[in-house]
Amino acid sequence: MTGLIDTHCHLDHFSQEEMPALLDRAKEFGLEGMVTIGTRLSRQSEQKTLTRYSRPDLSIWCAIGTHPDHVMEEAPMDAEAIVKLAEDPEVVAIGESGLDYFHGAEEVRPTQQASFREHVHAARLTGLPLAIHTRQADEDMASILREETETRGAFPFLLHCFASGPELAKTALELGGYLSFSGIVTFPKCQELRDIAASVPLDRIFVETDSPFLAPVPRRGKRNEPGYTAYTAAVVAQARGMEEQAFIEATTANFRRLFSRAH
Repeated sequence: MTGLIDTHCHLDHFSQEEMPALLDRAKEFGLEGMVTIGTRLSRQSEQKTLTRYSRPDLSIWCAIGTHPDHVMEEAPMDAEAIVKLAEDPEVVAIGESGLDYFHGAEEVRPTQQASFREHVHAARLTGLPLAIHTRQADEDMASILREETETRGAFPFLLHCFASGPELAKTALELGGYLSFSGIVTFPKCQELRDIAASVPLDRIFVETDSPFLAPVPRRGKRNEPGYTAYTAAVVAQARGMEEQAFIEATTANFRRLFSRAH
């Protein structure tokens, strides 16, 4: 039976001692793999090291990139340098990168945008998908996605932990992107987000945890972990009027297609 993939988690937030039990629970929840996501290129080696926890029944891959919240703390890195760091086979994606206008002061926005564009170009050069973080920046995100695609060429991407409005969803899908939904979609007050999740083409949708953050109902308020992807998958499947296993099989097929280096 096809298992779930958590397309976005942060295993570097868990201790070495916690990992064996964490992975055992993930398997009990029906996972067959997860992608641990980088937030600082200066620490990309940590993400690569975490993939060594892979085992025959549970795969771990990684992504490398600099989160927009950390762009002022990291040395600037151009696309070619990111490409070099991404040559290792355990790296199956670039990111996370993007725009965060909730945490970032207005004067930081140009630096966030410049860093994001370098990550976009690295995704284009490598063919690896870009995991995009966007918060309270829908208009600029849509504009950059369109401009980059129209002027420099298409690139593979997904909007992770999607919690934006229908217009950004529409733009991303029109440009060939994917949407990934986290535990936020299970929150009682997030009906609009469930409606968006229900409308996304089945071949363009993922589920994730963003653990240890944003635990889904019924674990809300607790520390999140990769196994809880199952709760989110169940809610999205219900919103779409699908059998849960059919939804899982579709999202895992999507993962294998977009994250083509994963095996």
